[in-house]
Amino acid sequence: MAEPQTTAHPDLSRAPAWRPGDARSDVPSMLRVDQAGEYGATRIYAGQLAVLGDRGSSARLIRRMASQEERHLKHFDALLPARGVRPTLLQPLWDHAGHALGAITALISPSAAMACTAAVETEIDRHYSEQLATLGAEDPELAETIRKFQAEELEHRDTAIAAGAEDAFGYPVLSALIRAGCRAAIALSKRF
Repeated sequence: MAEPQTTAHPDLSRAPAWRPGDARSDVPSMLRVDQAGEYGATRIYAGQLAVLGDRGSSARLIRRMASQEERHLKHFDALLPARGVRPTLLQPLWDHAGHALGAITALISPSAAMACTAAVETEIDRHYSEQLATLGAEDPELAETIRKFQAEELEHRDTAIAAGAEDAFGYPVLSALIRAGCRAAIALSKRF
C-alpha cells in the first residue's frame, strides 16, 4: 500500500531575512511609486494642455511628452496586477494635485510649464537611479524597463530646458519647490 503524500513546508527559520533596502522587499513599493509617478505626469501634462490648448511650440512638445508618459503609465498599470501590487491609495490626490500643478505652471507662462517638466524629470532621474542601484541584478526585467523610461525622462528634461525652462520667472525657486513636492510624493506613494 502506498504511503500518503504530504506536502513539505519550507523551513522559514533558515530563509534569509528581507530587510528594507533589499531589492526583493522594495519591488512592490518601487512599482507602486513608478505607476503613481507616471499617472501624476499624465495629469500635469493634461493640466498644462488644458490651459495652453494647441498654442505654440510648447503645446506640441507637451503633447509628445504626454504621449510617452501615457505609454509608461500603461506599462506600469499592467505590471501592478501582474506582480500582485496595489496602486497607491493617494492616486485621487495625485490626480488633482498633478492637474493643478500643470495648469498653474502653464498659466504663469509656457516657460514655467517647461520649468515644471525640467524639475519633475530631474527628480525622476534621481529616483530611477536609486531604484536601479537597489535592484542590482535582482530583477533584470524591471531594471530594463526603468532604464528605458529613465532615458525618455531625461530626454523630456533636456527638451524642457532647450525650450526655455530656465527662462521662467523665479526659475530657481519654482524648480526647488516642484522638486521638493516630487520627493514628498515619492515618499508618500511608497508607503501608502
